[in-house]
Amino acid sequence: MPASIHRRMSASDWAILGVLAVLWGCAFFFLGLALRELPPFTIVLVRVGGAAVILLAYAALARVPLPGKRLWPSFVVLALLNNVVPFVLYGYGQQRIASGLASILNATTPLWGVIVAHIFTTDERATPGKVAGVLLGLAGVATMVGGDALAGLGGNVVGQGACLIATLCYALAGVYARRYQAQGVGPLSVATGQLIAATIVMIPLAVIVDMPWTLPMPGATTWWALAGMVVLCTVIAYVLYFRLLESAGASNSLLVTFLIPVTAILLGTYVLGEALRPKHFAGMALIALGLAAIDGRPISTLRGRLRRSI
Repeated sequence: MPASIHRRMSASDWAILGVLAVLWGCAFFFLGLALRELPPFTIVLVRVGGAAVILLAYAALARVPLPGKRLWPSFVVLALLNNVVPFVLYGYGQQRIASGLASILNATTPLWGVIVAHIFTTDERATPGKVAGVLLGLAGVATMVGGDALAGLGGNVVGQGACLIATLCYALAGVYARRYQAQGVGPLSVATGQLIAATIVMIPLAVIVDMPWTLPMPGATTWWALAGMVVLCTVIAYVLYFRLLESAGASNSLLVTFLIPVTAILLGTYVLGEALRPKHFAGMALIALGLAAIDGRPISTLRGRLRRSI
């Protein structure tokens, strides 16, 4: 049985969640740059393959043993759920629907996470506060992105379905990865195993579909974007993510998808000089309320003060 998960996240858990939001928010920026010169499968292969090499080197230097052979089939499953299938589905889906609508569909991941964790775990049961918080967060993302994206609902059912299946994969991966804590496998080993397995799966896909040896050599900007995706958005991010899964559980860890649009908008404001609009502040407020409802402590503190004041 997996170790018990704390329902409420600690201060360090929230800090990790915030860092993940920044790292994975930057991933969209890096991906946009890399797609100007490279096809999707090649980018994914470089991302997971480069990260796997770095983590293998670090594990060797730190003398961290890799898991035994019995765990490698499960790493293949994790890689399919957390990397290969969702990456491919998002690549397919975002060729058919607007990026704004895709970001809203991506934010359904915590909702899937609550459902999957409620079905397959005993210590991450759904509560009214958690469900309400997820719905508030989803409403916040939709508000930030705007009504134009929502107008695209139903426009391409296949593309939207691909994105929704990808988010379900992420939720399943979050619950599936909990098994490693009970088996004594640390976050570094899990991240390394997953990325090695993802690399093995992606090599034939990239070779058959993209034929990368036929592509022209990319420029410096693309290389910097790939480096950012490998080191920041994959190596560091996945080690932190699996650390967060150990302490906070799957449904809490998947809340990062609410914060990624916030990160993207703030980066656009302070890096690219874009303007913050009223809808952005409204969306952030809804997301904050949703996170407070899921955590529970702000609401319980407010109730306690109200009772004392009566």
